Amino acid sequence: MIIYGKNVGSAAGPFVLLFIFGLSLTSYYWKRSATQYGTDGQTSKPELSRSIRRSQITDDTFTQLEDKYSFIIAPYFDNRSAPSVRVIIIVHHEKVKELYCLFFCQTDNVIPVRGQLNLHSDRFGFPYVTADLLCSEPQDCYPQYVSLHTSPEPNLVQLPVFKIKNRSSEGTSVEFTVCISTMFGSYNNILQFIQSIEMYKMLGAQRVVIYKNSCSQLMEQVLRYYISEGTVEIVPWPIHLYLNVSHYWHHSMDAKDIGYYGQTAALNDCIYRNMYRSKYVLLNDPDEVILPLKDADWKSLMQRLQEKNPSAGAFQFDNYVFRNNVFAPSVPFNFSSWDSLPGVNMFLHIHKEPIQKGSFNNRKMVVDPRKVIQTSVHSVLKINGESVEVPNGDAITFHCRRPEWKDLPEKSLVQDTVLWRYNTTLIANVNKVLQKSNILKANTKV
Repeated sequence: MIIYGKNVGSAAGPFVLLFIFGLSLTSYYWKRSATQYGTDGQTSKPELSRSIRRSQITDDTFTQLEDKYSFIIAPYFDNRSAPSVRVIIIVHHEKVKELYCLFFCQTDNVIPVRGQLNLHSDRFGFPYVTADLLCSEPQDCYPQYVSLHTSPEPNLVQLPVFKIKNRSSEGTSVEFTVCISTMFGSYNNILQFIQSIEMYKMLGAQRVVIYKNSCSQLMEQVLRYYISEGTVEIVPWPIHLYLNVSHYWHHSMDAKDIGYYGQTAALNDCIYRNMYRSKYVLLNDPDEVILPLKDADWKSLMQRLQEKNPSAGAFQFDNYVFRNNVFAPSVPFNFSSWDSLPGVNMFLHIHKEPIQKGSFNNRKMVVDPRKVIQTSVHSVLKINGESVEVPNGDAITFHCRRPEWKDLPEKSLVQDTVLWRYNTTLIANVNKVLQKSNILKANTKV
């Protein structure tokens, strides 16, 4: 019996091992089936168990995808209608038809979701256009990172990975943020820039976001001062490295890839970037200031306008061009120390073009970023709420620039010294900036 027992034991060993192997193999294929098809046997999207390499994570403003026609700006969490990620993106309007969000779940799985590609309507004839890619978040995924591709099953190792912004929506940190897009062409309008920033601060701005492509060395020094002060935040905008950019707003004026250095993409990104950081966002250029005419500052202006229009999410202000080639005959202020600075002195230009009846007005806006879905330069494209045109007796956009209505003679201009009411504080503040930043001293060396 013992010998038999020994013989049986030695013979059973291989069968036991074979049974264990078979059980393991069955378990493996069951798990694989459950992963790819679901435990109920229904086909579902594959989950790719890949880890994120730290080197893949990028915070670059521009990231070109493998298709060469898609450029990622940034992804933002957006749960205003359903938990989703909205990716601000620039694409070729004909060559990009389908994109996937690849969500990196906390379970270490990667779930691809086909995105809804929404091309913005304000392409202005250029082949490349601002768009947003809306991807619904998978259930029980809780992703912090996402990647994008034209295929749902790409090689993940080579893909750039983006941190999803706006996960936290806890209270706004500032009341007003000014978005300036875009600074390009070796920008060197030093004096007017400083005057505008100081006006923004006086009126209530706590943050100014600048999408910077290029500027002069002296302008870099000005920006460094305002960054150290905590006023300015710079977003690098190297669009010229990827696309043939135009200085003009319409393709018929300059047949290149995209207009005005991708201004609309920058504006949309700035809205989402500040959605939960700022109560209001102003969209304007550095030669523009939204001026209240009945209120001391933006806060009192917006309180009054919002009370009249409680469902409004965008407020448009008529744009008045104050010609920077027409000078006031005399100015009762002393700012002779500014004479050596490059740029326009807004105090010297008090003659504005009247509004052309029946023509398009380049209004600028104050928006509630939590209500805006898509924006253009002078109006919102999609919004959860109303867009209101503010009467020009309440406030205007002061725009000090070259003539816009070119065939209008100087005698038809309207004299308006609205900026002069700020003379005491503005002149003192500009002088303080020049002193603290050593701009005047640096300018003599340039």
